[in-house]
Order: sequence, then C-alpha cells, then structure tokens
Amino acid sequence: MQAPAISTAPPPPLRRFLVLAAVFAAVWFFGYEQWLAIDGRLDAALCANITSASAATLRLLGLDARVEAASPYLLLLNEQPVVRVGNPCNGLVLYALFAGFVLAFPGPWRRKLWFIPLGIALIYVLNIVRVGALAINHLYYHESVDFNHHYTFTFIVYACIFLLWMLWARRLATPATPAASAAYA
Repeated sequence: MQAPAISTAPPPPLRRFLVLAAVFAAVWFFGYEQWLAIDGRLDAALCANITSASAATLRLLGLDARVEAASPYLLLLNEQPVVRVGNPCNGLVLYALFAGFVLAFPGPWRRKLWFIPLGIALIYVLNIVRVGALAINHLYYHESVDFNHHYTFTFIVYACIFLLWMLWARRLATPATPAASAAYA
C-alpha cells in the first residue's frame, strides 16, 4: 500500500491571497512608484491636506496653530515650526496597504465597498491626530519627538491597521447568510 502524497502547495485560498497581493504590489509599483510618485502632485496635495487638517484640529482644541504660508507642509504652533509633513508620513502607503489586504482577502464585495473607505477614513483621522500630537509633543517636550515619531506613533498606527484587518478577517469577510455566499469572492 502506497502512502498518500503530501502536497507542498499552499491551499487555494492562501494561493489566491498571495497571487492577488502580488498583483496589487505590482500595480502599486508601476502605478505609484513609477508614475504618481515621480509626478509628485498626489503626495503634495495629501501632505498639504494633512498639515491643514492637523492645524484645524489643533485650533478646535484652542491652540494657536496654522500652516506656514510659504510652506504648505509646515505646521506652526504658537508661531513656532513644529512638524513638517513629508511624503512618507502622508498616509498614502497605509491606505494602499490596508485596501490591498482587504481586496486580496476573500469576502463579500458589498462589505468591501463600505469597509475599505471607512478604514481609509479612520487611518486618515488617525494620521491627523498623530501629526497634531507630534506638534504638541514638539512644543512641550521636543526631546522625545524623534522617538515618538519613529516608534510610539508608528506602533499605534500599525496596531490600528492590524485591528482593522482582524475585524475584516474574523468578522466581516465571512458571508452573513447562505444567500450572501453567492457573492463571496
């Protein structure tokens, strides 16, 4: 009697996820890295928007915050330059990473259509809060800004994205009813 053959190939759902993730990575590389990043307008607009929204949020909290007129990426607090929002910190890569995971992971398309924009909006708001918190951090305890920028806030943002992914994978990716399983892709 022959022993059953052991397959080393990943199961179909994992294979599907990996193939889609590779396709999305290629789309990102050719669509963003080779075209949009070189053009620069998307990053510039997003950096200016995050800076402006952070200043507005700080003003809502009663702080003297504004965007430097000569530099739309520089946030001033009490007339002091405190944070410059650069391309790596504008959140665009995080939006793509989040959306790519949800798109590659199996689940009903109807849920993906509302969950992806909702998740991106949450990441956007979190980024505004992060920039505002860094501005306050710089004003009152500037010695810790570098650490908080590179470690504390990075951990918080990625932890939130991970929790959104877990919410998707554990709760929302499965069809709600047998009828919904027809839309499961």
